[in-house]
Amino acid sequence: MLSELEVEVGAVEREVAAFELQTMLQGPDDSLDAILTIHPGAGGTESQDWAEMLMRMYTRWAERRGYAVTVLDIQPGEEAGIKSASLEIKGERAYGYLKAEKGVHRLVRISPFDAQARRHTSFASVFVYPDIDDTIEVDLREEDVRMDVFRASGAGGQHVNKTSSAVRLTHVPTKLVVSCQQERSQTKNRATAMKMLRAALYQKKREEQEAARAVIEATKKDVSWGNQIRSYVFQPYTMVNDHRTELKIGDVQRVMDGGIDPFIEAYLKRFGGKAA
Repeated sequence: MLSELEVEVGAVEREVAAFELQTMLQGPDDSLDAILTIHPGAGGTESQDWAEMLMRMYTRWAERRGYAVTVLDIQPGEEAGIKSASLEIKGERAYGYLKAEKGVHRLVRISPFDAQARRHTSFASVFVYPDIDDTIEVDLREEDVRMDVFRASGAGGQHVNKTSSAVRLTHVPTKLVVSCQQERSQTKNRATAMKMLRAALYQKKREEQEAARAVIEATKKDVSWGNQIRSYVFQPYTMVNDHRTELKIGDVQRVMDGGIDPFIEAYLKRFGGKAA
């Protein structure tokens, strides 16, 4: 058993490590809440199932930290998994930590949907936006926004499924699209969708401002299939490998249960909180 002194030293070391990470989160948006979206790549049911696994992973990570998670929008797959999902994650420095997760995530496993039990490779993309305060100025004019309504899918009861309460907003100038079906009220869904759209526009504006510097520094990769930031291998061995930091963890189940802090910490220590 550990002595009282060893326990005390361990607690101090953890506090120092936590403080070190927080000092790296000095960006203008790092203290904000986060909006996280997940989209499967090509591959049908297998990729859609992988997207849902990632959604659960981030939900469990947030719950472990005591963060509040709200599903803003979710589109179920035909057989299993999801076609897309948007989560609002509220907690101290949520965006500062989760920005490390933006990119393409690769899964290698024996597919439960393959009758011949063959090994499949699937991809899903994760995007993270700061959940900006309404006081931040964003050029969002009502006349530039097109609204479409549709019936919500998935759970929610007869009222949700029989009325056109879900809302999809398109920002015509930029072609940005967001949707929300969280509430039974179309009005509430529209308000939430506008908040999501403001966040997406703010993020786009920031990325445009930093584009020139990003090209020069070549520190930011395009999010596209084949540019995966992390691979999760279930068979023939178990390993999660972050290709940016080369951190490898053999306990894939622990990672999928929300244990992604080592990857986030390695990312922040290597890149100093900047986009990789």
